[in-house]
Amino acid sequence: MLDVIMHDILGTPAILVGLFAFIGLLIQKKSSSTVLSGTLKTIMGFVILGAGATVLIGSLDHFSKMFDHAFQVQGVIPNNEAIVAAAQTNFGTATALIMVFGMIMNLLFARFTPLKYIFLTGHHTLFMACLIAASLSVGGMSGTPLILVGSIILGLCMVVFPAILQPTVRQITGSNDFAVGHFGSVGYYVSAKIGKLFGNKMKSTEDIQVPKALGFLRDTSVAISLTMSVFFVIVALFAGPSYIESQLSAGSNFIIFAIMQAITFAAGVYIILAGVRMLIAEIIPAFKGIADKLVPNTKPALDCPTIFPFAPNAVIIGFIFSFIAGLVSMFILPFIGLKVIVPGLVPHFFTGAAAGVFGNATGGRIGAMSGAFANGLLISFIPAILLIFMGDIGYEGTTFGDSDFGVIGIIIINLLKLFGAV
Repeated sequence: MLDVIMHDILGTPAILVGLFAFIGLLIQKKSSSTVLSGTLKTIMGFVILGAGATVLIGSLDHFSKMFDHAFQVQGVIPNNEAIVAAAQTNFGTATALIMVFGMIMNLLFARFTPLKYIFLTGHHTLFMACLIAASLSVGGMSGTPLILVGSIILGLCMVVFPAILQPTVRQITGSNDFAVGHFGSVGYYVSAKIGKLFGNKMKSTEDIQVPKALGFLRDTSVAISLTMSVFFVIVALFAGPSYIESQLSAGSNFIIFAIMQAITFAAGVYIILAGVRMLIAEIIPAFKGIADKLVPNTKPALDCPTIFPFAPNAVIIGFIFSFIAGLVSMFILPFIGLKVIVPGLVPHFFTGAAAGVFGNATGGRIGAMSGAFANGLLISFIPAILLIFMGDIGYEGTTFGDSDFGVIGIIIINLLKLFGAV
């Protein structure tokens, strides 16, 4: 019986997180139907996450082979969902435990310290838990110490990063009602500082008109399909039809194959996001209900799109300039001995857009452009550096995309090396 509990229940991440949702809903005295539905949907979310990863990673594998053949370098597309899903095989249990206990540590820090923030961006909690589990493992930790230290680190991240951003969030929103809880905080903080240094906040992005034709960028699925189709087709042209049709596409036309792989990539992201949404939609209410009862006078730290309505022009400008920085970085990275980071639409859109809003708040138009460009550099160079360490656990094909993941991972691994844990 003990073996079943340890290996089949606690050793299965989907069941473990489902159990947490089950307990949370019971504590809130929800109806039996709500408890059953919430528990099953939480588990199903994890299952869908893994299914989407299989689709996406297959597409990434084809892209990497074409890129490597065409340019004799390994191109990497940062994607949080992909690496988290891939890492579940080795770090699934540790990720789930760190996520659950890290959320509890968030409550304790918010209850007993001046950092009164409850981090409610659940998918980023999952991603950071995975990053911490992998980093501590690479650093030489395992077992209970890994879970304990990882939970404390996660809990600290969940209150410290929103606190760092809050002064600028107050400028953006004109209130102190909520915080930004999104692990691109280093990029946003740098964007705000650069905006203040180079720009003039009196000349806001909201005083200019942006063509409505760019509105398609707001539809993530379409935008990913189009953007990745461009990347896949360009790489396919350089790789050549003979290589692709003989080695990858089983004789199918190389352009059609490239386009279908790009759409498959977008479909994989869509499936993964659907799984994450289902998972988070169930576990966050269970967690939030407990938090409201135990930790009064706190601010919810919400996902970065919550600030988009305050500066919609800065959103588009931020994405464009972050993406430009990603393209520039793609040609610089191999010259300094780092792997090529192909600028992915998802990290550049969400973090670039948010960086644009932060830069605009402190430096207006110039702040939005320069701040977002700095963010684009950060989410290109930091993942490339993190990839050096993540390669130790066998995930060279993809890496974490947003700035905080790379910063925390690099700090953890190097601190453990410094103190001889490796």
